[in-house]
Amino acid sequence: MTESSKSKPEIEFPEGPAPAELQIEDIEVGTGAEALASSTVDVHYLGVEYETGDEFDSSWGRGESINFPLRALIQGWQVGIPGMKVGGRRKLVVPPAQAYGTAGGHPLAGKTLIFVIDLIGVS
Repeated sequence: MTESSKSKPEIEFPEGPAPAELQIEDIEVGTGAEALASSTVDVHYLGVEYETGDEFDSSWGRGESINFPLRALIQGWQVGIPGMKVGGRRKLVVPPAQAYGTAGGHPLAGKTLIFVIDLIGVS
C-alpha cells in the first residue's frame, strides 16, 4: 500500500457543543485525482470522540493505509470524502446519525466523531 508522506495529525480539543450537522473542513487541498461517491479510497485516518478527545481508531497506529469502497463506510464519510483530491487532508465532524447511529449496538453509537483523513489514492 502507498504510504502518506504526512505525519499522524493532532486534533485540537473542540470547544462548545457537538454540531448537529456534518462539518467538512479542508486542512490541505490536494492536487491529484478527485474522489467520487463510487470510488474506492486509499486513506490514512485518525478518529477521536468529540466529547472526550479519546482516539478510537487510527491507520497510523497500524502503520499502513487502508483501502475502502466509499459505499461501505459510514454516511459521514460517504458524504464528506467525495470531492476531496489525492494529496489532501480533510477533517470531518460526524454527528451520531451519520456515524454509528444514535443508540444501541455499536460502542460508538450516540457519539459525535472527528476524523482527519489523508487521501492517498482513488480508484
